[in-house]
Amino acid sequence: MEYEDRFRQAQRPKYDCLLFDLDDTLYPLSSGLAKACLQNIKDYMVEKLGIEKSKIDDLSNLLYKNYGTTMAGLRAIGYDFDYDKYHGFVHGRLPYENLKPDPILRNLLLSLPYRKLIFTNADKVHAVKALSRLGLEDCFEGIICFETLNPTHKMNYSDEEDDFETTIPTTSNNNNRHFGQPNPDISVLPNTPIICKPSEYAIELALKIANLNPQRTLFFEDSVRNVVAGKRVGLHTVLVGGSQRVKGADYALESIHNLREAVSELWEAHKKSEVAYPGNLAVETPVTA
Repeated sequence: MEYEDRFRQAQRPKYDCLLFDLDDTLYPLSSGLAKACLQNIKDYMVEKLGIEKSKIDDLSNLLYKNYGTTMAGLRAIGYDFDYDKYHGFVHGRLPYENLKPDPILRNLLLSLPYRKLIFTNADKVHAVKALSRLGLEDCFEGIICFETLNPTHKMNYSDEEDDFETTIPTTSNNNNRHFGQPNPDISVLPNTPIICKPSEYAIELALKIANLNPQRTLFFEDSVRNVVAGKRVGLHTVLVGGSQRVKGADYALESIHNLREAVSELWEAHKKSEVAYPGNLAVETPVTA
């Protein structure tokens, strides 16, 4: 039995789950959505928050650099706004028509016999729309998004709540309390009430919600700092969008379409497992003398 257990462990695939960022990971930066999103954020800051236009560039860069998203930074320095309305403004005018069905990526994803999840800082409306435009909406088990990590209908995530796809509020947030007076001329950066990447806590919370073991999860990201944060919490990591590996990245892909060539072990591991245990049924079947 001891030998059999060791053999099973040797044949077991290295990963249980593939965790994918969405924007600029499953589709290229050249789509123009990131550029349009940045402009929409700046427009929101001027039109809805009344920040002087001359301060927008420096402030948005500072907040994004220090908080992971400009939205998280705006909340930290005292701006109070409805999360859904913010996302509606920022994402509602994106050029989604630039995203086309991607049958190559779809076939790659469907050929991978692992759990597959989306993990994005964006809201679920945006994630669903983008995946639908790409023709990938049925390729993933679930979406871990802004609302998942920031459920506005309750202050704390319940250990008993495991349906992470449905933690989407139907009303405006009621815990969106004011954190002091808005101050765009900041010298000390306060904490933000928003949970998002690249916070290690955000990644750990996502893993807990989805019941994932970081040591058996492969994390795909276009952001170097998110890759580094993922590596710090124990994830295996893939940097998408560049062929040069950086510190913290186990793999680097110029494009997500290069997945099979760059991480061929994803397919090879399951072939070995199927040979040893056809259908993987024998893995769960006790060996009798």
